[in-house]
Amino acid sequence: MKAQFNKICMVGLGYIGLPTAVVFAVRNINVVGLDINQATVDRVNAGECPIVEPGLDEALRRAVRSERLRATVEPEHADAFLIAVPTPFLNGDEQKIPDLSYVEAAARKIAPVLKRGDLVVLESTSPVGATELMAGWLAEERPDLSFPQTHGEDSDIRIAHCPERILPGHALKELVSNDRVIGGMTPACATLARDLYRMVVEGDCVETDARTAEMAKLTENSFRDVNIAFANELSLICERLGIDVWELIRLTNRHPRVNILQPGPGVGGHCIAVDPWFIIAQTPDLAKIIRTARCINDEKPSWVVERVRAAAARKGAGASICCFGLSFKPDIDDLRESPAIEIVERLTEEFPGQITVVEPHIDRLPDRLDGKAGLVAMRVGIEADICVMLVDHTEFRNSPPPGAAGADLIDTRGIWTKKP
Repeated sequence: MKAQFNKICMVGLGYIGLPTAVVFAVRNINVVGLDINQATVDRVNAGECPIVEPGLDEALRRAVRSERLRATVEPEHADAFLIAVPTPFLNGDEQKIPDLSYVEAAARKIAPVLKRGDLVVLESTSPVGATELMAGWLAEERPDLSFPQTHGEDSDIRIAHCPERILPGHALKELVSNDRVIGGMTPACATLARDLYRMVVEGDCVETDARTAEMAKLTENSFRDVNIAFANELSLICERLGIDVWELIRLTNRHPRVNILQPGPGVGGHCIAVDPWFIIAQTPDLAKIIRTARCINDEKPSWVVERVRAAAARKGAGASICCFGLSFKPDIDDLRESPAIEIVERLTEEFPGQITVVEPHIDRLPDRLDGKAGLVAMRVGIEADICVMLVDHTEFRNSPPPGAAGADLIDTRGIWTKKP
C-alpha cells in the first residue's frame, strides 16, 4: 500500500477543516477543500477567510496564491480524504443523541471518487463506533472496492479516526505542535494515517485502534467538563455562604497538588458542551459523574439569569441591562453552544427593550437575538444600570470596570471582582 500523498481532500471547511487544509497547503502539499456551501467555497478561492482565527487569514492567502489550496463543491480524486463535518444532536432530541447525518452525507459524497490505495480519515468528534459506520456507508456506495471491516489488512481503502485536539484561537500552532491520536480500523490503516499526519505534525503521532481514538477525544473533554462543573458548583456554594469564590480558588490552588479551574456562566463550544453526551447516550447507566457534571454546567445559565432578575428588581422597572460577551470562549467569534447566548436570549424575553450586548468579535447579532437586543460599543455598554460579564475577552480585561454610579455588576468571570 502506497504511503505517498500527492493530493489531499479536506471535507468541510469550518473551524477545524479550513485551518487543517491551510496547514497542509502551506507545507507545499496540494489540497482541495470540499464544502457544500458555495459562498464558503467562493471566499476561500478568493483568499478571504470566512472565520476568525489568529493568523489564518494571511496563511490562507499564501496558500491560495501558491495554488496549493483551492475549494470546490464537487468531489475530486485525491490520495487522502479528511472529514471534518458537524456532529450535532438530533433536532429536538432531549436525550442528546448524536446526529451522524453530516458524516454519512460526506462519506457518500466522496465515495464515487475513491480509488484503490486511498485513505479516509474521520476527524469529526464522534461517538464510539462512528468510524465503522462511515466505513459501512462507503462500502455501500462502492461494492467494487474492499474495506477493512471485510478484508482487514488487505483492504483497498484504509480507514482511520484522528480527532482534532486544538484550542480555538490557537489552531494553526496546535495543529502542528499537539500530539495526535490516530486510530485505524486495522494496524495498516493507522500506519498509513500516521504517515499522512507526520507530514505536518511536529508532536507525536500515536497509533491505536479507531474505537479507542474515538473514546480518547470524548474522555478528554468529559474530564475537562467534570473539572469545570466542580468550579461552577463551588461558585454556587460560595454565594450562599457569603464567600468570594475567586479568593477561595486562589488560596486553595496554593496546595501543590490542587488546581481548581475558574467558574463561569456555563460551558459552551462544539466540544466540551457536547462530547460528554456522546458517552452518556451510549452508556446511560454507567456515566453517572459525567451526567451530573453536564447537568451542573447546563444549569449555570439559570443561576446567572436569576442574579440579573434580582438586580433588576432592586433597580426598578426599565433598568438598562448590558451583557458583555457572546462567544463560548474569549477572543474568538465562535458562538456555538455558547451559554452567553442562552443567557442573553432569556433576558430579552424577560426584559424586552432593555438589553444591549458588547461583543467586539462580531459585526451583527445572531438571528436568534436580532431585533431583541442591541449591539453596542464598550463605551456605551459600561453606562448600563446592570452590567453582566459573560466572556472574559482581552478587551474587557484591559478596560476599567463599568463606572456608572450605582451600577450593579454581575461578574461571572471574576475580572471585575477577582482579587489580585
